Amino acid sequence: MMPEATTKTSQNKTTPNTLRTQVAIIGGGFGGIAMAIRLLQQGNQDFLILEKANEFGGTWRENRYPGAACDVQSHMYSLSFAPKTDWSKRYAEAPEIFSYIQSVTQEYNLKQFCRFNCEVLSAKYDEQNCEWKLDLKDQSTLIAQYVIFASGPLHVPQIPHIPGIDKFKGKVFHSSQWEHDYSLEGKTVASIGTGGSAIQYIPEIAPQTKQLYVFQRTAAWVIPRDERSYHGLEKSLFKKYNWFRKIHRARLYWTNESRVVPIVKPMTMKYAQKLAELYIKYQVKDPSLAQKLIPNYIMGCKRILISNKYFPTFNRKNVELVTDAIQEITENSIITKDGKSREIDCLIYGTGFITDPRIYLKSFECIGEEGKELKQQWQDGAESYYGISTKGFPNLFQLLGPNTVLAHNSVVFMIEAQVEYILQMMKLVSKSKSNAIVVKDETQNQYNDYVQHMLEGTVWQSGCVSWYQQNGGKNFALWPTYTWKYWLATRKVNPADFRLLSKSKASHAA
Repeated sequence: MMPEATTKTSQNKTTPNTLRTQVAIIGGGFGGIAMAIRLLQQGNQDFLILEKANEFGGTWRENRYPGAACDVQSHMYSLSFAPKTDWSKRYAEAPEIFSYIQSVTQEYNLKQFCRFNCEVLSAKYDEQNCEWKLDLKDQSTLIAQYVIFASGPLHVPQIPHIPGIDKFKGKVFHSSQWEHDYSLEGKTVASIGTGGSAIQYIPEIAPQTKQLYVFQRTAAWVIPRDERSYHGLEKSLFKKYNWFRKIHRARLYWTNESRVVPIVKPMTMKYAQKLAELYIKYQVKDPSLAQKLIPNYIMGCKRILISNKYFPTFNRKNVELVTDAIQEITENSIITKDGKSREIDCLIYGTGFITDPRIYLKSFECIGEEGKELKQQWQDGAESYYGISTKGFPNLFQLLGPNTVLAHNSVVFMIEAQVEYILQMMKLVSKSKSNAIVVKDETQNQYNDYVQHMLEGTVWQSGCVSWYQQNGGKNFALWPTYTWKYWLATRKVNPADFRLLSKSKASHAA
């Protein structure tokens, strides 16, 4: 456990409304927590976590809908340097993950380094002083040498624009803003969307409702979930023998890595797809209904989901799958384009999150060198170097930035690799007696050409439209190959890839 400490930020006030810190971390989810812990482990207490909510947790604080769980194995979805040995089951549910996050933040006393209910409104780089000025919602200002975006790519709810929604007099909420005080018992409920959240909460709420309408625009590939629990002996071995836990984690990691093969060679995916089709037909009794639940795109083109409960839910008499498009909503009903009207008491959006940073950063102004604005620079698609450093934005780092999200393994693995890379970049600045670091334009351009080339021919580019893509089809979200390749590439910073800047003269390093 880290000892009690007074952060340097509390001692570096310049005016009543201005604070100074070396490192400003925006976001208190997995990324922000990992960054903070590694800074502490290196003896650096000159940082501040800025969290817009009132608690740590990120997506696991927000998503507390019924049945919320992770689709990555528990022992892989945890920090390697802050392990949990007593996970209850192979795939943990949201409350257990949230509890793990709370225990880690308590162990390292992270609350003393965090400002809660603190939303960042804008960030502007001062080229003369090689530092960032952050304007906060409470009208205070934070000056920082380094800024780290750790807000994650999935945190702004996607709310569809449906004609007439303003007229609806019933209850409406998004899955990430679940109304736990509102009882669904005996209600007629409409759920829009069949993504990762919807396939988890639909089986849980179906038994409560009088009638549940599931509005499906695009069917999802859903495969079985390993629901086995860890028994007492396994937990004891994990706790007593660290090597035993590490071997288990390594087995999970390499099992996940093997999933890359059908991703980069879509023709091999057809065998898994046939099994998935049989799984649907086996679980859904009505053949015509089962057919509607079978996607018309190659498996893996969109996110593959896992559940043992989703398909059997459609065997219930009070559940109806609706595949006709919604035309409008009235005061008490949904009307589909076939003219049919269905009365409802409650509407739930299971429509996921906005992923395009140009959109979810719309209210956040970020200005770098020469007055460049980040959203404008990303107008043709978000790009950076290893998803960490962006040209024109010195000392601005990102966790799970462009093309570093995964569809086959744990993003926590990627976060840890990025954290270590950022620490190396900061050390390079210190060692060179500079004040700032930024990737060279040509380095980032060459890297992104390489990433987009790697994506060619993968299952993600096989024709469907997914959240991985921006308008026009460019995949700005996913890492295109094995994660061990990313780890290997980010093991050591190459100084030649960067410009080192100083307060006296912002120039190329010798």
